[in-house]
Amino acid sequence: MKTTVRGIDHIGITVPDIEQATLFFEKAFGAQVIYCSVEPGSQNIDHTAQQHTLRLFPGTKIRAIRMLCLPSGPGIELFEMHGPEQGHPARASDFGLQHFALYVDDFSQAIAAFTDAGGKMFTEPKPLTFPDEQGEGNAFCYGQTPWGSVVELISWPSPMPYEKKTTLRRWKP
Repeated sequence: MKTTVRGIDHIGITVPDIEQATLFFEKAFGAQVIYCSVEPGSQNIDHTAQQHTLRLFPGTKIRAIRMLCLPSGPGIELFEMHGPEQGHPARASDFGLQHFALYVDDFSQAIAAFTDAGGKMFTEPKPLTFPDEQGEGNAFCYGQTPWGSVVELISWPSPMPYEKKTTLRRWKP
């Protein structure tokens, strides 16, 4: 089947404080601000249209929107929203997007930057154990941003066994 999909352009993350979140992504992952669609305090946004477009809970106001880039991979679009009914970030057992993963070359350095920026690790790096992912040095660990989003740090320097079964490949920076 032919598709026009080329890959993930960006992920959107709702955060309680866009300045704190921007600083976290800069310190933890070397992200840089590309542009601000809506500056904090700007009145240049149609809240009614945004409620319809994003299916926001009635009364929710977008305070700021900012696009970041990482050294490699999709962009990260931060939304600071405030509304009468906001929940906590999804847990892995909840429906919907549950985490995003970042490829790292050095776990020690990545974890130090993550925790120095205010993140909390759930696990230490451990080997990828699913049969199609195993390989020397292939590992992952999980942590949480200051506002509660789950982040996976992953690295697979060795070829994965699935590569012997198909020509399809996971994206790797």
